[in-house]
Amino acid sequence: MQRAAPYDRNEALKAAQDLFWRKGYHATSLKDLEAALNMKPGSIYAAFKSKHALYLTCLERYFDETVAALDARLEASPTVLDALADFVRAFGREHLASETPVRVCMLVKTALEATEDEPELRDRAQAYLLKMRAAFETCFRQAQQTGEVSGDHDPAQLAVNLQADITAIRIEAQQTGGSITTAWLANRKAQDVLALRDSPAH
Repeated sequence: MQRAAPYDRNEALKAAQDLFWRKGYHATSLKDLEAALNMKPGSIYAAFKSKHALYLTCLERYFDETVAALDARLEASPTVLDALADFVRAFGREHLASETPVRVCMLVKTALEATEDEPELRDRAQAYLLKMRAAFETCFRQAQQTGEVSGDHDPAQLAVNLQADITAIRIEAQQTGGSITTAWLANRKAQDVLALRDSPAH
């Protein structure tokens, strides 16, 4: 009897995440997963328990990747605002360089598309979005502590604005397929972040 080839969990999750991100939870069928992961139904369920559990794992993976990208820029940049500005610019650069279709944030997509039958998907996505906002708020508070941002600003409001700006960039990129306009918009929003150095709150 021929044994099934061993699977690479990380590669399988990467393929599943890409599929879910592109098609959404409900539009992704078991047949789609079989083809993307190159696994039989029994192997998929043995490895990931269920489609629902697999999606939640992919959502967590997406969130972890986003946090890691922010942390990497915080470590590599001379200041917090420089790190945040580069984080924003990256959305424009990746859309110009990528050959894959541009998509809106997977967390936002999930929060908007999850139905009443799948409240855990919506709640988990919203929780991750709030965690990202909290991470941005922490960054702005650190920038205030170092004197980079005026104490007149509200870090919580700055975090809300930054998250909204990033979402707008991703939506623009998806609508246009990624373009010079997307890169321009990302750079413009990055400049807004850097302008906080010389901008008292109104």
